[in-house]
Amino acid sequence: MDIGNRLRRMRLQRGLTQEELADRCELSKGFISQLERNLTTTTVATLLDILESLGTDAKSFFSEEENEKLVFGEEDIFVKEDPEGLRGTKSWLVPSAQKNRMEPILVELGPGGATDEDDPHEGEEFGYVLSGAIRLVLGEQSARVRKGESFYFKPNAPHCLQNPGKTPAKILWVSDPPSF
Repeated sequence: MDIGNRLRRMRLQRGLTQEELADRCELSKGFISQLERNLTTTTVATLLDILESLGTDAKSFFSEEENEKLVFGEEDIFVKEDPEGLRGTKSWLVPSAQKNRMEPILVELGPGGATDEDDPHEGEEFGYVLSGAIRLVLGEQSARVRKGESFYFKPNAPHCLQNPGKTPAKILWVSDPPSF
């Protein structure tokens, strides 16, 4: 089996760049590139981390038949925390979402926190504020969204979420196609 080529195909199917995959695995882009071209090898532990970030496991990766997982639990969630705390925490709720049309993530923003500004792209975005309140910024527009309210937009301008309040905010954010 050509492991490098198979990893590359899976990454591309999920719409991830080498840098995005490397970031999710806390590896370098160069390492991912070398691995995909079979110029280096990796430990089993690192391979398992990469597979998890691609939404699969060793059994599925090395198996010829694919069974679609229907229910995802805490063990499936991939969490990325901003070490400085300003960008909050992003939790990918469905590990294989990059290969699907939608990518749901849970965003937690502390007071004064904000997501990185995302460039305009094709698709649609939806969010539901589970707790707290946020400011949705879409180009020159901005709107306050409170607990129990949702937002929906076509991302045709730079956009981000901000928490200008004094309490944490938690948002379920779904992007189609995956862009996180």
